[in-house]
This record gives sequence, C-alpha cells and structure tokens, in this order.
Amino acid sequence: MSHPASLDHYRLLGRSGLRVSPLSLGTMTFGADWGWGADEAEARRIFDAYVDRGGNFIDTSVNYTNGASERILGRFIKRQRDRLAIATKFTMARDPANINSGGNHRFNLVRSVEASLAQLDTDRIDVMYLHAWDFTTRPDEVMRALDDLVRAGKILYLGICNTPAWRVAEMQTLAGLRGWAPLVALQIEYSLVERTVEHELLPMAEAMGLGVLPWSPLGGGILTGKYSAADLSDENGADVAPSRRGVIASTGHLNRRSLDIADAVGMVAGELGVSRSQVAIAWTLVNPAVVSPIIGARTLAQAEDNMGALAVRLSAEHLALLDAASAPAPIFPARFIGRPMAQQLIFGTAALSARR
Repeated sequence: MSHPASLDHYRLLGRSGLRVSPLSLGTMTFGADWGWGADEAEARRIFDAYVDRGGNFIDTSVNYTNGASERILGRFIKRQRDRLAIATKFTMARDPANINSGGNHRFNLVRSVEASLAQLDTDRIDVMYLHAWDFTTRPDEVMRALDDLVRAGKILYLGICNTPAWRVAEMQTLAGLRGWAPLVALQIEYSLVERTVEHELLPMAEAMGLGVLPWSPLGGGILTGKYSAADLSDENGADVAPSRRGVIASTGHLNRRSLDIADAVGMVAGELGVSRSQVAIAWTLVNPAVVSPIIGARTLAQAEDNMGALAVRLSAEHLALLDAASAPAPIFPARFIGRPMAQQLIFGTAALSARR
C-alpha cells in the first residue's frame, strides 16, 4: 500500500468499496462529560480542520462521553452527511444498572443502534463496530443480528474491535458460509508501545480482508514525551479515570519500557525535525495492513500536528531504531517454527520465496 500524502489520498476499507481517508478522526474527546475532553466550540474547530483538508472518516461510539460525542458529531455532520463515512460502536453499557444495556447480544445491539441513530440524528450508520468481545454471546447470534440490520438499511458496513484473532476468523468464516454481511474493518490498539497484535491480529486481518484502524497510535500520549519516570503508575480502577494520565495508566502502558520507546521516538523526531506524535503515527502507516490510524485530539493544535504525520517519511535506519526499541518477544508457535532447525525440517536445504 502506497504511503498517503494527504487526507484526500483515499484508501479502500478492507475488501469493501468504501473509500476512506488515511487518517480517521476519533471523537472520544468530543465533550467534557468525562472530565478531559474538548468543549463543543473546540471540537468544531477540530472537525472543520479535518474535513476541510479532505478527511471523510469519523469514529465515535454510543457511549463516548456519555453520548455527548455522538450528539455533538450529529450537529456537525448535518450539512455534509453524504460526504462523510461515520463509524460508531456498540457493546459498552449505556446504563451500568441495566445488565442488558451492554454486551454483544441482539438485545443490546438493536437498542444501541437505535440510540446511535437518535444521537447522531441520521438515517444510517456507515460502519458499525462490535466494540469488544464479551466472551458470552454466540458468534452466530452476533453475525445474524448484524446482517439483519444491514438488510434493514440501518447499517452499511461491519467492523470489529478488541476481539481475539481466532474469534474474528470464526465470525468472518461463519458470515461467508451463511451469506451474511462480512466484516470489513478491524479496530485494534496498535502503536510502538503495543505491538503484540503483530503476532495474530494483523496477519489475520490481511488474510480475512479486514482493513486495520489502529486506535491510540500515540500510546495514549506516552510516545509524545509528555510523561516521565515520575508519572509511572499501575493504577487500574474500574471507573473511567477523571484524568488522561489515569486512563493511560489503566491500560498498563505507563511503565519504564514505554518511556524507553518514547525516547527512541524522540531521537527520530529530532533528526527529522518533526514532532514525536508525527513519527509515532507515521510508523503505524508503514504496516501494509493499516488503512487509517485514528487520531484523537483535545485541541486544534494537537489535531493539526497529528495530521502532519502524512508528510513524514521514515528511513530504513529510523525504522530499524524504532523496531529495536519496541519489538515484541516472539510467541509460540511462530517462535518455534522460525528457528533454523524447524525451518530445515520443514523445507529441507532448499530455498523458498514467500508468497507476496
């Protein structure tokens, strides 16, 4: 996949024909209901800056900032709805006291879709993601319910987030066998501080025809250099933390290794004369499975800086430096199969070129 030069250098989303920008605008920061987001005026400036540059792929969720994200976005998109591809998500509970207001089951899916349509004030959802696997609902219930909503015209395309690779493969296979709408997008955490998805999820996405949209490509801000050893924390509360630091700590990334990786990002940024954020985002775009990293910002300045990542080109030397600092340890069976003895046992002493 060629490196995009601007937001209007569009890409196809997975095996679908939907054309989307090479950076998606995340709106979890739209609304101050969680204590650290942008107010509506600043959110409007961020939205306009993205759309004015040709950006067309916007990401939200039914539960972001307690629904304020979708309501604010709904007001912004009203005059240009058909220029934009709007993605939202279901799974997360809209009412913590109601056991059926969360999860992947048909009951919650249908109610969440109706809530999102009302909050966004629109007639359809362009891309609907399952937000996280709940480990309780059967895959056939999920895929049939999603297909019903596609057939009803309330949803156009399907995606999935934060789900084991084997389960996504099962659901995609099931959809193919039953003639149901397939998954076309995979949204996962992917950054220089979270590369374990390279073991299973990224290869699965390429094989199954899902375009990858990394969330938190800045590692929650760690890769920008904003945190130091004094901020290290294993905080892990159940509630959404009232500060960005608390939110990042709850992911488990606020550790010494992440700070070392951030230092490597700083070295590359210094050599190129660009921001650390731009280096971190540009790195995700090097992976051929990645279609559109999701950028989230609380200020216009942050959003404009993130969009500048499309102009950054990382050399082989820079990529090697970043890889050395962040490479995940291999896992079984790839760890075993990749060893010289196993390779010779499988292929003998002949050489074989891998399929491209």
